[in-house]
Amino acid sequence: MTIGILSERTQCTVATIRYYEQIGLLPQPERSSNGHRYYRDQDFERLTFIKRCRDFGFPIDQVRSLTNLFEDGDRACVGVRNLAQAQLEQVRAKMAEMRQLEAGLEAFVCSCDAGCTGGLTRDCVIFDQIALSGATAARFVATEVKRT
Repeated sequence: MTIGILSERTQCTVATIRYYEQIGLLPQPERSSNGHRYYRDQDFERLTFIKRCRDFGFPIDQVRSLTNLFEDGDRACVGVRNLAQAQLEQVRAKMAEMRQLEAGLEAFVCSCDAGCTGGLTRDCVIFDQIALSGATAARFVATEVKRT
């Protein structure tokens, strides 16, 4: 299959496919006499696997490790489990960070609703709250979250 067909079937852009070839995640495809790339079913399977890993947020280095483990089926699956566990911990940490961000934004909106909605932007309390230092802002968010 051509790179266009591979792109269409995997929902990966042509640029992404070329990038994965460049960094060695995908093997260099065979080329015809006119220079066009031609991919095999194994390339489709590998690219589909890589794309799914990326969909789950695995960084490129971990995708490389997972791909190697995927293709070498005679190794212990604990390596795969450990990579998945590490990614799960990263996702949980990001989710906790996002919950803090949500609470901060909610506090901004609530304080604006209570204090300045309908006024001029120069008087908006959100600007003051955004400008607070990290520690002060964290105390403010904690106070506002307790109030709601």
